Amino acid sequence: MRLRSLLAMPGLRLEVVTGEDELDRTIRWVVTTDLLDPGRYLRGRELVLSGLVWRTGPADSETFVRALTEAGVSGLAAWDLTLGAIPDDLVAACRRHRLPLFKVPEDVAFATITEEVVRRLSGARAADLAAVLDRHRRLVEGTGLDAVLDLVGDCHVLTPTGRVVAGPSPPGPAALAGAFLTAPRLPHHVRELGMSVFPVEGGARVADWFIAAEGDAADWPPERRALTAELAAIVALERARMRTPADQELVAAAAAGDVSRLPGARYVAVAAAGRDPGELRAVLAEILTTARPVVGVLDDEAIALVPSGEDIAAGLQDALDFLAPGLSGDRITVGVSDVAAPPGVRAAIEEARYARRLAATRPFPVCVVRHDELATHMLLLAGVPDGVRRMFKARLLDPLRAYDETHGADLVRTLETFLRHSGSWTRCAGQLHLHVNSVRYRIQRIEELTGRDLSRLEDRVDFFLALRLSSCGGPGRE
Repeated sequence: MRLRSLLAMPGLRLEVVTGEDELDRTIRWVVTTDLLDPGRYLRGRELVLSGLVWRTGPADSETFVRALTEAGVSGLAAWDLTLGAIPDDLVAACRRHRLPLFKVPEDVAFATITEEVVRRLSGARAADLAAVLDRHRRLVEGTGLDAVLDLVGDCHVLTPTGRVVAGPSPPGPAALAGAFLTAPRLPHHVRELGMSVFPVEGGARVADWFIAAEGDAADWPPERRALTAELAAIVALERARMRTPADQELVAAAAAGDVSRLPGARYVAVAAAGRDPGELRAVLAEILTTARPVVGVLDDEAIALVPSGEDIAAGLQDALDFLAPGLSGDRITVGVSDVAAPPGVRAAIEEARYARRLAATRPFPVCVVRHDELATHMLLLAGVPDGVRRMFKARLLDPLRAYDETHGADLVRTLETFLRHSGSWTRCAGQLHLHVNSVRYRIQRIEELTGRDLSRLEDRVDFFLALRLSSCGGPGRE
């Protein structure tokens, strides 16, 4: 909508005071203000309405008009009810800064102007967007999101990691993403950025895209709410068009040893579990999007084959840590393989899945394990069924814990310290601030309660593994 259109609205009866040659400027929204410097609340292309309450003298007009001009405002409509006129200094300031100025009739309320202009804006946008939506649905390859956002204006499509999918980069994309992930309900107004965020598809937020639009959605008229719903439908269609269903077949084939359809690149395999595998598939695809991964699901794990010759584990950990607030308490465990050429992709997938099992033994909400951590005793434990591990820990440590609770002793801590110092009586006593004879007594009591001999390497290893399993908080998913 252009400023010139205001003159064709008979119910408003606006008159141009200055700026006749600037009436082709577009109006994006209407803002009423009586602040002397409202610049921080403006985003550009607004029609500003003001009753000039801010004016205490001629110099204030220059301050006010300069603030509007610097904010990119399209025009000003004003009337001073006290003076019964528009002050000459305001007219001069608008002329100096080439800001179109309209006179508002004394009997026309600002609310009437706002309602009429917003209705026209919303109606025009909805009609334009409906046409684009219809065209978008009919074209095989789509029109692209940027063309739609150009019509809507002041909207941005982002992912939960803060990546901008379409539209210009908004202020604070990471803050917008964080608000989207943690808001108690959507749409949500991010007050400090002056924008509202709402979902595209409405599923799990960590696997969805979202739209950020200027203003507080709670104050939007029905037309604008309908407009955003149409926009979300278009974005969902575009996202669906971008998905590659063939990826699932490629992952399944590679896991079976058929790599004939994979390009001749080098790959890193990633395995992830802990949520719905389909959601995790979308999460991995988003995190690794710049590498264009092949992502599918095997059993209860999401599997990604990433064309890369570099270590991607650190980037995965950082991205998942960022998404953690949106996980609703769910754990995510991830394993990352070494780099492999296509003939070795099947082995890389197995390596990633073993690393993922190792990650599941660690007590972190989000844990990524690299391939080079597999050469440890924990890898062997990760392959042992959950029930066997629980029984192993209970047989060795439960008698000691029961004794500690009953007698106020410290046998478990003494055992940990003794093994950490490789069975040295002196160093263990020093660490615990005990006499060596007290340590000897405690170790003897441990041996009596468990039937084990801590002078034997085999028994020391058993205790060490039981303590490690206990400190890891359990194996997690199998």
